[in-house]
Amino acid sequence: MLCCSGKHLGRAGEEPHNVMEHQGAVSHKGGLRASGDPPQRSPALRTGMLKGDNIGVTAMDDLNAVVEQSHLALGEFVKGNPEPLKALYSHKEDVSLANPFGPAKRGWPRVAETMEHAASLYGDGEVIGFESVAMCTTPELAYIVEVERYKARMRGRETVSPVALRVTSIFRPEDGTWKIVHRHADPITVVQPAESVVQG
Repeated sequence: MLCCSGKHLGRAGEEPHNVMEHQGAVSHKGGLRASGDPPQRSPALRTGMLKGDNIGVTAMDDLNAVVEQSHLALGEFVKGNPEPLKALYSHKEDVSLANPFGPAKRGWPRVAETMEHAASLYGDGEVIGFESVAMCTTPELAYIVEVERYKARMRGRETVSPVALRVTSIFRPEDGTWKIVHRHADPITVVQPAESVVQG
């Protein structure tokens, strides 16, 4: 199991380095992939290095690459385009999503519909940054915890406003790459009073 807090693990022989706060436009070598294109598969994933008790640094590198793709896809999402992000999700019946706009959904048809609705609420969006809280990788699952920051024009508003989300994403290996199997996002990024959880 490989875990870190607020840092990427480098490749073998490299020192860890602080990561995941991308100011302004998020860059990616080669640009954003089309919605139907899968992430590049490393030899480690293709040959099953994610199986067994020993998980190599390559597995973390692969996860980092998929996380970077998700950041690029989220940049499209807040412009109103859900397709690049949908391509990074598992399409199986146990995939789940809990976003800030409604109750949790399970199963790909419901998750896809929820994502499409959520994307339709954003317009003129721009990524401000991604603050890494934690990242952990095991042979069967991986997770990241981040604070996502955007500027976007929300439906019903005339002006662009800041958006901040506290997010946990869970990944698992499928077809030689990491796929998102669960995402939880809420707007709680500062300390809240106890009564904030009381309904009615």
